[in-house]
Amino acid sequence: MSESVSLPALGESVTEGTVTRWLKNVGDRVEVDEPLLEVSTDKVDTEIPSPVAGVIETILVQEDETVEVGTALVTIGDGSAAPAEDAPAAEAAPAAEAAPAPEAAAEAAPAPEAAPAAPAQPEPAAPAAEAPAAPAQEAPAAAPAAPAQEAPAAPAQEAPAAPAAPAQEAPAAAPAAPAPAAPAAEAPSAPAPSGGSHAGAPGYVTPIVRKLANDQGVDLASITGTGVGGRIRKQDVISAQSAPAAEAAPARTQLETSPLRGTTVPMTRLRKVVAERAVVSMQSTAQLTSVVEVDVTKVARLRDKVKGAFLEKTGNKLSFLPFFALATAEALRAYPIINSTVDGDSIVYPAQENVSIAVDTERGLLTPVIRNAGELDIAGLAAQIADLADRTRNNQLKPDELSGGTFTLTNTGSRGALFDTPVVFLPQSAILGTGIVVKRPVVVNVDGTEAIAVRSMVYLALSYDHRIIDGADAARFLTAVKDRLESGDFEADLGI
Repeated sequence: MSESVSLPALGESVTEGTVTRWLKNVGDRVEVDEPLLEVSTDKVDTEIPSPVAGVIETILVQEDETVEVGTALVTIGDGSAAPAEDAPAAEAAPAAEAAPAPEAAAEAAPAPEAAPAAPAQPEPAAPAAEAPAAPAQEAPAAAPAAPAQEAPAAPAQEAPAAPAAPAQEAPAAAPAAPAPAAPAAEAPSAPAPSGGSHAGAPGYVTPIVRKLANDQGVDLASITGTGVGGRIRKQDVISAQSAPAAEAAPARTQLETSPLRGTTVPMTRLRKVVAERAVVSMQSTAQLTSVVEVDVTKVARLRDKVKGAFLEKTGNKLSFLPFFALATAEALRAYPIINSTVDGDSIVYPAQENVSIAVDTERGLLTPVIRNAGELDIAGLAAQIADLADRTRNNQLKPDELSGGTFTLTNTGSRGALFDTPVVFLPQSAILGTGIVVKRPVVVNVDGTEAIAVRSMVYLALSYDHRIIDGADAARFLTAVKDRLESGDFEADLGI
């Protein structure tokens, strides 16, 4: 009894799917929950498992064909309606049993009736099976009877027996008939063991599992599959990935004990100045922090696309920071309250966006200033950032390069932090902290439908002086920066 397997619903809004690959062929044996085929939809690529055990009788939908949910894909039966190519395999066994001992075959040669029987064999195309049958009867009348009985089965053997036909066209083919009989019996049986399809071969992996292995850096040749017939499953890849990780753990870099442990040292002058300014700023202002999450996938793609040419033309590596600086400078122009300072009872709105860049040095945190940042493109900002950072760490800055900033940008993500709540230093009124850019799954909107995708994400944290900047002001500024970055439209601003 046969049972059809239909395309199941793969999501609330999924109405159709495309068959990308069949993992089983007609005549293959399939077990319950064993993958039958791979299907691609607008939401997911997945394997369709078999709900029943049995033998594949008919494949109803071909590869690259798109059908609606509920469409019958394949029929599975108990094997009683096996495909035609399996029939020769069944007949091969009797043929092999009928083969007599070599000396018995030799006795058939002198029989006068055997000679006329040989020319009659090419028509039914079943000489190999008939040749051994003749000596088994040894009676002259039995020779014509054998072809008559074999005739109905001849069409099924025509394909595999075709190569043997020329060997019997010669008049003396009768004595030689037993020789090709063995290969002829073996040929039809060959499809039987290989009929289990490539999916059942040890070590076979589906494209989905192969992609997972490539993404995780796992060598498939080193994995022993635990699925049906040795098939490599997703869990095998995950297990193989975790095993090397566990082995590599002892080789991790050990933290060194600092020589400062257990000692007392005086503050450097720079540390004293920073400490005093931090305390004064915290005591003189009302600080709070607002945070937004930004999808910078488009920026990441553009950066990967042009970073080689950017380095060649400018001599500077292209990081995310110049993109953050440009988006910040543009938003400061639109929302100058974030760029303002307090002067007694007045609010001063500078005519320039002088962005201080926080630089981590052995002597402490310093903030050299990029003047007129709003007038620079990506190349100009990248050059300024690289130059100031290098000269700051080598103690080559001029005194006025550390003053005059109206807003600060600190890249806390450079040391792996997701985000922090940076401190605003007077006379500035705000500081923006950029966290590390990480890839993770998020919910996105694709053509009006929600889906899960891997995106490059970053947190932006704005600390500000609540005496003059309200939460709504901070939100508008952060939203402007977020929208600019998520648009990814920076090609005209690269400056190369």
